[in-house]
Amino acid sequence: MIIQVQNLVKTYTTYQRGSGFRETVKSFFKREKVIVNAVDNISFNVEQGEICGVLGPNGAGKSTTIKMLCGALFPTSGKIDVMGYSPSADRKKYVREIGAVFGQRSQLVWDIPPVDSFNMNRAIYGIEAADYKTRLDELAELFEIQEVMHKPTRVLSLGERMKCEFIMAMLHKPKIVFLDEPTIGLDVIAKAKIREFIQKLNNAGTTFILTTHDLEDVKQLANHVIIINHGAKVFDDTLNNLQLNLGEKKIVELTLDEPLDVKNGFAGAVRVIEQKSPLEITLEVDTSKTAIADFIENLSRKVSFSDIAVKELPMEEIITQIYNENKKENVS
Repeated sequence: MIIQVQNLVKTYTTYQRGSGFRETVKSFFKREKVIVNAVDNISFNVEQGEICGVLGPNGAGKSTTIKMLCGALFPTSGKIDVMGYSPSADRKKYVREIGAVFGQRSQLVWDIPPVDSFNMNRAIYGIEAADYKTRLDELAELFEIQEVMHKPTRVLSLGERMKCEFIMAMLHKPKIVFLDEPTIGLDVIAKAKIREFIQKLNNAGTTFILTTHDLEDVKQLANHVIIINHGAKVFDDTLNNLQLNLGEKKIVELTLDEPLDVKNGFAGAVRVIEQKSPLEITLEVDTSKTAIADFIENLSRKVSFSDIAVKELPMEEIITQIYNENKKENVS
């Protein structure tokens, strides 16, 4: 195991304040403490050479977990072992072995070209000049930014900047790279380039830990999935087992020509999620029980509709289902 996490906890102390004038004044003299469990007793392992996707809604504890793995945050309790290092205790030695890309925080210096920031990293990590040139040429060619990296960072598009962020993190050939929302805000082409880059480096032996809201990132890249909700781990297995756990489910949005009695109109592998109006219905179809093509064919025999859209199960729905199942198991 390249990463071993045992009973990891991170708590924050905040103070409750009232909304009225009297409560606000009172809070100057006496404040009620509130303990927030950002990460609540999480344990997991990551194998060398894996791409591990860490999923969860906003505020679930994903980024806090990644920051503790990077050594940027101290855990409240628990143990983290990464390649034999304790990230927070062995930080100086440890950071030479890892890379990090945070989608909403830049490592590049805003007013100078990325190539100057790259050269600064070369000096920090003590990379030999010949190795640095070879590595930079390879990465710049892969991302097609040979000209872009000589422009000031402030004039780059988000996609161009993110490519440079990846190069910045990879110049010293880290064994593990932590990615926190690396494709956030990117267009389809830029996302594809980032994913291609991650896959190529992973094929060469680099381990990646990826937090994301984009399920497509996980589908195309990850072979190991961890889902965190309310600070607790609720799923830890392969992507294939995640899909088996859920069934192959799709969301179908229908616009009908005539109102339909939804209580009696659907059964079996089909569940009504929402009815916005008498003519607008959202369904969940379990395609492990009925193929989506067969469902649409049968539907067209029963009802007349003017529009239909088939979508992936939303991330929130996936997490909710797994979390609810986890709670039932704990109760039983």
